[in-house]
Amino acid sequence: MHYDGFMAALLDIRNLEIRFGGAEAVRGISVEIDEGEVLGLVGESGSGKSATALAVLGLLGAAAQVGGQILWNGPSGATDLLQQPPEALRRLRGREIAMIFQEPMTALNPVMTIGRQVAESFEAHNPSWTGREAKRHALAALQAVAIPDATRRYGDYPHQFSGGQRQRILIAMALINKPRLLIADEPTTALDVTVQAQVLELLKDLQHQHGLAMLFISHDLAVVGQMASRIAVMRAGRVVETGPCALLLTSPQHPYTRSLLAAVPTLLTDRNQPLAMVQK
Repeated sequence: MHYDGFMAALLDIRNLEIRFGGAEAVRGISVEIDEGEVLGLVGESGSGKSATALAVLGLLGAAAQVGGQILWNGPSGATDLLQQPPEALRRLRGREIAMIFQEPMTALNPVMTIGRQVAESFEAHNPSWTGREAKRHALAALQAVAIPDATRRYGDYPHQFSGGQRQRILIAMALINKPRLLIADEPTTALDVTVQAQVLELLKDLQHQHGLAMLFISHDLAVVGQMASRIAVMRAGRVVETGPCALLLTSPQHPYTRSLLAAVPTLLTDRNQPLAMVQK
């Protein structure tokens, strides 16, 4: 299904509802992402952030009941992704919209070399290219995310890399086809603080280089504040506040956002006092 007329947003989620049986995971949220914009989607575990991202790519599975609209401003005009057949979504995934999944060790296939996995991401959308050409693109992608000695390590397996390196490999897989939108779902959760900073810096650099739009998902407002130009705060399946990053972090309007900010420890936090409780 296509929509005529002007549509400014690259991705326009309208009144999205997601149910699993009798449980409501997402309750009528509406958010937009413009071309080249980084939108931070933040909230506690179970707030519906990842379900929203998976709905965009049609990866929720048969058990999910999904309503609303997810409008994608593709080359042929605005298309409602919720109305597309599986084959159309397969063509879109990885080429126009790519995703970095949580937990890099489980997201990578442990019995395939990392080079083969990155090359396979390229071959899926470029079937006419030879294996040698796919390898060349895979090596370039690995070098772009600063995998040390990528040529020598092309034939290594995921367990031979550190957590930060595995996350870089997933970023290489996501960006090898030059998508217009990157969904990063908690991309630094399993990493220590130093490696987390390196991965965030890499994502920022790549976003600027390629003019990527990005949906950056996290439970950590401090991390989102480093990446996003605009933030949407989710609680219990609803968006409770949206605004420019600087304004939302300095002058939050919703009590839940204020509680999230108060729960972020700083160097001035009194370690003898409990962190602020998130309001229910």
